[in-house]
Amino acid sequence: MTLDDTEVLIIGAGLAGLRCARVLRGAGRDVRVWEASDVIGGRVRTDVIDGFRCDRGFQVLNPAYPELKHATDVSALRLQPFGAGVAVRREANSAVWVHPLRAPTKVPAMLAGGGLGPRDVVAVGRWAAAALRPTALKAEGRHDTSLRSALDRAGVSGELRRVIDRFLAGVLLEDEGVTSNAFALLLVRMFVLGVPALPADGMQALPRQLATGLESLITLQRNVAELVRDGSGWRASDGTHGIRARHVVVATDPVSAARLAGVAAPPMHGVVTDWWAADEVPSGPPMLWVDGRSNPPGPVLNTAVISAAAPTYAPAGRHLIAASALMAKDGRAPDESVTRSHAAGILGGDGTRWSLVTRHLVPYALPEQPAPLSVRRPVHTADGIWVCGDHRDTASIQGALVSGRRTAEAILTTAS
Repeated sequence: MTLDDTEVLIIGAGLAGLRCARVLRGAGRDVRVWEASDVIGGRVRTDVIDGFRCDRGFQVLNPAYPELKHATDVSALRLQPFGAGVAVRREANSAVWVHPLRAPTKVPAMLAGGGLGPRDVVAVGRWAAAALRPTALKAEGRHDTSLRSALDRAGVSGELRRVIDRFLAGVLLEDEGVTSNAFALLLVRMFVLGVPALPADGMQALPRQLATGLESLITLQRNVAELVRDGSGWRASDGTHGIRARHVVVATDPVSAARLAGVAAPPMHGVVTDWWAADEVPSGPPMLWVDGRSNPPGPVLNTAVISAAAPTYAPAGRHLIAASALMAKDGRAPDESVTRSHAAGILGGDGTRWSLVTRHLVPYALPEQPAPLSVRRPVHTADGIWVCGDHRDTASIQGALVSGRRTAEAILTTAS
């Protein structure tokens, strides 16, 4: 087996690995990227099926992520935003809870519509106030607790509590409220500053843009089977091809990183997302919908008529609906007919004529982020392997991009 040589080998072409490669390449370093899959992007992928764009596990991109503007040309992504706020299925009707900073004139009507009273506003303000001030957010991190405990302490209850719980369950991919409250507030801050959106070409557009100019350095379908010391550097092999590198960066999912680099893998949350095509859909705002009822008749965390917010996701004259639910720890997922019925009920329609485009089961969708929040985990192991990914920073696109840059900058410091 012949061996190639490079200064830095990056294993994994997800967001963190691509960001790391771009920073290193921009500094003039010799870099190679090996990716086990047949396409770049890691967990951020888009399947195009019969003209429908279906992201692997429903994802959105928040343009308020600070690292995004440093890592990408956001305007080139041609973002299509959802409505600012959330639509709520109630016991007898539905309600739209608007983003108060983006639609202040609609706030009085929202409050008059029921479900939100002065006491609720005070309670949620008490909980979320720290998200608006960076210094307060840092202080919250020093006294971090679980999201559930923080909401209890603030007195958030009733329908408002159910909506917050279910909305955040769809973001955090856990419905027990055990996630770090400081992390939840970081996300709330991003929702305050930006409106989630979808790129015109699907979420895959993000890793594709990160890979621009790196195409000749990326080799697909190279699954590293062996990683061993080779003098002062490393030797990696997929059983057929080998490469020597002074530095190795493991930028894989946490489970693979544990195998290759010996770092502890955090517990992972799984999600199932169903995508349906329809000729007709219920009328309603182009928002994310959640079930605010006290006894929801199904497992759906959130649902949306995706094509209403992002027309490029469906062929002309057709509609695309998505709904997400949690996967059990043993990998089980609710039946598609169950999620379809629940999603249709949340949207206020009949899903019997929806046709399934695809179903995505993503068992390792998001690392657990427990309290107390640890924002910066080491990116260099005692054995000398570099590690990056959202499991080293925050469990988000922001965290993956920051981790990739942070690892590259550390390598440059070491190599200088």
